[in-house]
Amino acid sequence: MKKAFTLRSIVLLLLFQVSFLYAQITSVQIDSLVTDAMNHFSVPGVAVGIVKDGEIIYNKGFGLRKIDDKSGKVDEHTLFAIASNTKAFTSAALAILVDEGKLTWQTKVRDIIPEFKMYNSYVADNFTIEDLLTHRSGLGLGAGDLMIFPEGGDFTIHDILTNFQYFKPVSPFRTKFDYDNLLYIVAGEVIARVSGMSWHTFVTENIIEPLALTDTYYSYAAINDKSNTATPHAVNNGIPHPIAPYEMDLKKINGAAASLYSSVNDLSKWMIVQMNNGKYGDSLQQTLFSEESHRAIWTLHTVTKTSTNKRYNNHFSGYGLGWFLKDVKGYMSVSHTGGLPGMLSKVIMIPDLNLGVVVLTNSSNDGVGVFASVTQAIIDSYLGLDNNHWVDKYAGYFSSRKNRADSVTSQVWKTVEENKKTPVNNLVYIGVYKDNWFGKAKVYQKNGELWFKSYRSPKLTGKMFFYRANTFAIKWNYRDMEADAFATFCLDEKGESQSLTLKGISPDIDFSFDFQDLHFKRIIHE
Repeated sequence: MKKAFTLRSIVLLLLFQVSFLYAQITSVQIDSLVTDAMNHFSVPGVAVGIVKDGEIIYNKGFGLRKIDDKSGKVDEHTLFAIASNTKAFTSAALAILVDEGKLTWQTKVRDIIPEFKMYNSYVADNFTIEDLLTHRSGLGLGAGDLMIFPEGGDFTIHDILTNFQYFKPVSPFRTKFDYDNLLYIVAGEVIARVSGMSWHTFVTENIIEPLALTDTYYSYAAINDKSNTATPHAVNNGIPHPIAPYEMDLKKINGAAASLYSSVNDLSKWMIVQMNNGKYGDSLQQTLFSEESHRAIWTLHTVTKTSTNKRYNNHFSGYGLGWFLKDVKGYMSVSHTGGLPGMLSKVIMIPDLNLGVVVLTNSSNDGVGVFASVTQAIIDSYLGLDNNHWVDKYAGYFSSRKNRADSVTSQVWKTVEENKKTPVNNLVYIGVYKDNWFGKAKVYQKNGELWFKSYRSPKLTGKMFFYRANTFAIKWNYRDMEADAFATFCLDEKGESQSLTLKGISPDIDFSFDFQDLHFKRIIHE
């Protein structure tokens, strides 16, 4: 008997064919997409990986590991700093310990780290392992990150465990999402104390080695052969230039928040394990973490504002344990980004489509435009959506955003120039100042000009330029990221400085420069 083709069946067939055509984004199309993005943004090197149905279907590098080395081509094994994409490895490490029965997600942090402190005793006593991973502590965005940015400071794990007591909360405990890094470092210390080995040793022996992630290292210093390692770049006036790799001293502070280096080849394997609910190996006979733990990791724990973009028909968004979660066109999206000076990364998965995409770049400025446009265009193709010209859209958006930020900073330095002949009594301001968590800083005079120097974070040293009233603009010697700051002094009735606060100048300053959390009091007059 012949099957009758109704109008409905023909329409369904056509829809299936269109969807199928969209899903078949070709290697040539991806090559063109990445090349177009690199032409729009100042990024020396890019690597892209795609997995589908448990297989790596695309792994490729573009451009250069270092802008002035034409022989150093990026490939699928080139190592990049993956920054906050490290956080998923930390949550996986804790999942392993949960499966071993050594703790639960609801274990109190103080049961493991008695000296752990928060801004009040109730929060400290009730803070759980889950709370460490979900960005709902009540603290502000990036609170305390100046203890790790820029690198080179002398802060220790003890400082991080105890300094939260000096911060003022910006929301009630467990009510609002504010991204943090330092609580993941606390999570790394939990791993160390429960397992009896350092965070990086545990991650290496229990995740990196079992999964045969041969391109993955716990830090830049751990890479023995750096010949295929991407160099980070900053962009000034549209021109990328090499900068030194960010290196945290893992003898003082663990790397649980952001220290891993990896390649698109290894991160493609990592995505496959994630989409296999923690199973890996031949016939998926081995288990990294249980399905129950995986459900906890991919469960929405902290709700965030949902997009109103009708293109994706979003209904929810939030954070799990080391992953951002939302819905797109009826599918769950699991993703994370990472950023360090000169390095950016993005990992995104659509588990129901068994699809994952990773993009790594070696530029911290324009790299966002590349990873955002490339991942979004590839995901859209599998969702059956039309070409939204993401490269052009992001190029326009970031250009407009940069112009606004440049306008603000240019006006500040224009005002500085206009007021450079204003008489200033430097003696009113010089002295040693102290903040409860950041330690001492010195305002001193050199060649008749004021300078600021942090004792504990030496890279935060810079010349102070008179701006207005009792406010100066500090131009840091550190130039890897845009972080120049206002310094405002509070004077007593005698005209002597008593305290000092800082504030970022650029509206686009990275949130890790949490100058707003500093409150220096003058302790020595000079």
